[in-house]
Amino acid sequence: MHIKRFLYLFIIISFFSCSEKDELPIETNLQDYIKVHSDRELDNVITCAASDIENKHLSYVFYYPVEGATAIQYYESENASIDPNDFSNYKKIELEQSDVFGGKLKRFLRTNSEESWCVVTYLTEGKLHKSNPIRLKNNTKPTEWTDAVVLDSSQPLMPRFSWSDGTFTDSNIYFQVISRADDSFISGTYTTEKTFQFYNISNIVLNITDGIPNSLITGEQYNFTLMGVSEDNWVNLVIQKAFIVE
Repeated sequence: MHIKRFLYLFIIISFFSCSEKDELPIETNLQDYIKVHSDRELDNVITCAASDIENKHLSYVFYYPVEGATAIQYYESENASIDPNDFSNYKKIELEQSDVFGGKLKRFLRTNSEESWCVVTYLTEGKLHKSNPIRLKNNTKPTEWTDAVVLDSSQPLMPRFSWSDGTFTDSNIYFQVISRADDSFISGTYTTEKTFQFYNISNIVLNITDGIPNSLITGEQYNFTLMGVSEDNWVNLVIQKAFIVE
């Protein structure tokens, strides 16, 4: 009698367990993926995208992976004529990745001439991180690459960089990176002003630097990189300039 009751109870539990699993959606799009991980806290991913300096069919989707990031995924819409906040429009695509600034940032390499929207996601402990939608504009607003920056070395160990918008003037935030000659990362900061001084954080609105960086070294060569980013996370302008601390 006890064995029959046990078997009956086991069948009931198994039925409801299978039913609950069947309720989970098959992950065919980003909306399904978000639903699967609805028990996690939703957090952000810092991202932007730029077209290549020569080949507008090649785009780079940059993202900042926080410590412990896993299951890093790239989602893209079929075209640009969608509601970017309807995440059922985004499907997962496998793309090659590479390190930037010694791995402090990473980037997906997208080889496609069509414009669309994309989103980057990853997981950390108890969280699902999702970027704001990125509008890929490789045809209509190809990224401008230049070395045009004004360098003020009146304080040699605290050089000041100033710049102007290029062809496209709708950038609303500017990302500055100081790196060593071997491209290893030193500091990464965001301003809404077109100026940055190492290492003065008075006008910094977002900072991905690890603590306070070491002072620059006289006679050493460094690199300054600037990205002017529009509201929809497209990079209008990239400035790259090597400099030596005198």
